[in-house]
Amino acid sequence: MPVIMGTAGHIDHGKTTLVKALTGIDCDRLAEEKKRGITIELGFAHWDMPGGQRLGIIDMPGHERFVKNMVAGASGVDFVVLVIAADEGVMPQTREHLEICTLLGVTRGIVALTKADMVDEQWMELVREDVAGFLEGTFLEDAPLVAVSAHTGAGLEELRTVVADMAASFGERPRTDLFRLPIDRVFTMRGHGTVVTGTLVSGSVKVGDEVEISPRGLMSKVRGLQGHGESEDAASAGRRTAMNLAGLEVDDLERGMVVSRPGTLFPANEWDVELTYLASAGKELKHRKELHLHHGTREVMARIHLFDRDALRPGETALCRLRFDDPMAAVYGDRVVLRSFSPLRTIAGGRIINPIARKARRFTDETMERLALLASGSPEDLVRTQLALAGIEGASFARLMVLTAFDTRTLDKLLQQLMSRGDVFLVDREARLYVSGDVAGALCDGAEAAIAAYHKAEPMKQGIVRGELASSWGRALSERLFHFVVERLVKQGRAVAEAETLRLPQHKVSLAADQSRLRETVLAAYAAGGEAPPNVRDVLEPLGLVFKDAAAVFRLLVEQGELVKIKEDMYFHAPAIHGLRDRVVAFLREKGEMGAPEFKDLTGMSRKFAIPVMEYLDKEKVTMRVGDKRVLRGA
Repeated sequence: MPVIMGTAGHIDHGKTTLVKALTGIDCDRLAEEKKRGITIELGFAHWDMPGGQRLGIIDMPGHERFVKNMVAGASGVDFVVLVIAADEGVMPQTREHLEICTLLGVTRGIVALTKADMVDEQWMELVREDVAGFLEGTFLEDAPLVAVSAHTGAGLEELRTVVADMAASFGERPRTDLFRLPIDRVFTMRGHGTVVTGTLVSGSVKVGDEVEISPRGLMSKVRGLQGHGESEDAASAGRRTAMNLAGLEVDDLERGMVVSRPGTLFPANEWDVELTYLASAGKELKHRKELHLHHGTREVMARIHLFDRDALRPGETALCRLRFDDPMAAVYGDRVVLRSFSPLRTIAGGRIINPIARKARRFTDETMERLALLASGSPEDLVRTQLALAGIEGASFARLMVLTAFDTRTLDKLLQQLMSRGDVFLVDREARLYVSGDVAGALCDGAEAAIAAYHKAEPMKQGIVRGELASSWGRALSERLFHFVVERLVKQGRAVAEAETLRLPQHKVSLAADQSRLRETVLAAYAAGGEAPPNVRDVLEPLGLVFKDAAAVFRLLVEQGELVKIKEDMYFHAPAIHGLRDRVVAFLREKGEMGAPEFKDLTGMSRKFAIPVMEYLDKEKVTMRVGDKRVLRGA
């Protein structure tokens, strides 16, 4: 796997000179850098080591004015060479660069004491002691320390050996297979067009791939790739990569943007972060304090929101939220660095635990418990908690990759395990959308309660139509999620589906004694009427009733299939309509078409009944009107 080495240290301590001595490559490419003799921008080199492995090198500027450029470079390194000039020792940017590397999660490195030819042995020993004291308690406490002179070549072979050994010690590292290239340079190349460069932090890409540039959502295609000046067909995580993008101008892009596959990153304006406030910061960091935020190769202004306190004391670590105006795309576990305004220096940094943060209340146990699970829970805790936070919106597989930083295979396996226990449900196979088991359970309970409330309000109805339940109780749910909840209720036996109607298993329409007698009376009247049914008023007047009094009985008889409603105030006994329909179908199959006169001759109906019944058969898709005739639908 490719390995990236970074240099760090105070200005004029010889970082660029050392890289040139090791590789033969001058990382200062700008005219101003060559004129002033200081590194302003990130420099890049490579070294083909004795074992055949190619080491990528990022040379970072040491001047305090260019710390933002240093942070951009340090975000992509695997190990660092901390450069300290033997004639000056530890200086302000030595300290700040080491703090930045620590905050960015760099855990391995080498210390190079440069300009060894400018001091005597006694002085060198004093410098070694001073440096050892400075590094005590840091990740470089036990790091190899090599005295070297780029001018005389003393110590260079020893340094090459130490660097090669460290690079070779990096085996396969767990990385998400989510392709991301944070842009650190944008330029035009004659004959090629727009080119961007960066360290490919995860995933892989090949020529011809469609890509998206976040956070602006620009689409492009990879026209060409280069690594260390050589053309390549593909590039993978850990490599310095130059990418030729089709259809974009230099003005469309800038440092800090991220190249990814379309639809795989989700820019947000808020992140939850496990933040460490440096002990050297000096004073408390207050709630809502505005700071410089560095993430990857981008710098923005951000405001810190503390969840469980009003101020963070030097040396403390806390779970907090960062808010910023312009959306940025991040992935779980990414590192951030925060710098103060005055004095402009690094004061804090940490790890993103939720790159798509949702609303959360301060000083609540629920908020802190969920944040703690995101920060240090098991892989299953992480997936469950992110889905719980997603609520009824759920989270797609692509979004979960960003929220957890798991590779595709690991995430898929975790989801399968959680689904087998009912902790997670797949509600949309096409979109690969998942919801929390707790969310699904609460929705099922809510739907069941809504159906029960409907039964209480409408005891004479068989149940609630799905569409009505969806537009009332389920109006906030997606169509797929509503369908999932209903089907789960039915599968669990908590609801019964009858065509488009839903009811609870225990619900039965029961008529009072007088309504039961009314039902029998109405049904008998329509059965006797056959294809010449009575008028509703003629049925009810002898009983001293109006339709409002008997509406529930008529509705129930229709729902039970005993009566057929043709139009308002016109009902038929169901067997009569069914028989009539069969005769119409037989006639049309033989004759092909039928007019109103033929219909009246066939049925013996008066115009009062014939026209509404013919329109009813059209509505039921038995017949179809063509001019003044009816034909069999589908014939």
